[in-house]
Amino acid sequence: MDRITAAAVFIRIVEGGSLAAAAGSLGMSRAMVTRYLAEMEQWAGARLLHRTTRRLSLTHAGEQTLTRCRQLLAVAEEVPEVVSPHTAPVQGLVRLACAQSLAQEVLAPAVVEFLRQHPLAGIDLHIDSRAVNLVEERIDLAVRISNNLDPNLIARQLGECPSVVCAAPAYLARRGTPLRPEDLAEHNCLTYSWFGSSLWTFTHVAGEPFSVPVTGNLSANESHVLLAAAVQGGGVTQQPLYAVRHLLAAGKLVALLADHQPQRMGIHAVFQSRRQMSPVLRALIDFLADWFEQAARSPDR
Repeated sequence: MDRITAAAVFIRIVEGGSLAAAAGSLGMSRAMVTRYLAEMEQWAGARLLHRTTRRLSLTHAGEQTLTRCRQLLAVAEEVPEVVSPHTAPVQGLVRLACAQSLAQEVLAPAVVEFLRQHPLAGIDLHIDSRAVNLVEERIDLAVRISNNLDPNLIARQLGECPSVVCAAPAYLARRGTPLRPEDLAEHNCLTYSWFGSSLWTFTHVAGEPFSVPVTGNLSANESHVLLAAAVQGGGVTQQPLYAVRHLLAAGKLVALLADHQPQRMGIHAVFQSRRQMSPVLRALIDFLADWFEQAARSPDR
């Protein structure tokens, strides 16, 4: 890890009196601040802080380390920055985590275009439906669809993800068509383990959000499985619009409850820190923000 950044983090912890205060002032996640502190203590070969539930205080080794950290930063500030982040070459590897459906339907074409524009860059995609721990799994960037991000995470909203409730014509012929969200109680709903496993939230075109209970004989932690089951007539599914648009157009699925909009989710770029961000990571986040903005303007893209 960068010792200059670690020194700056250690100084902020001491000055702020807590790891949380340091994380807030530096624009880092608390997990990242904790990791920098652990690295500082490993380099020093000693515990640097006494920690209680009320306060932090410096050990003798911590006092010596604080002095050296301030000296290190003073020297670093005297060295002019040769290359600014905005003029540095976009090169290097970014480890990017996201869910399978988002990767296949949205991010794959975006990543291809980014790499075409920046041939010295590389992207290592990690596909996982769960929210991975960026620090522990050494992930540079995660793209997540959620309205409930961990407040300790650093995130930039890229766009919104509208959803649609749908089913196959064969299922509707067999079980009937739900006309109101409350009718879903009489249907076999295919539910996603990580979101909306028992409640689906809607907003009427002229009303407030409300939730209805849903049940069914199939749930999964991967939305593609539920989508495939719905196409085969297995039940009613709630899916991101990007994942079902072509199936709706082909008549393999039918959109339901036109007067009720399922809850929209935010699409977020989640990363460890706004400071000391590599040029390639900064370029990728900016590129994705522009990509999603253009996609919102041209939904058929």
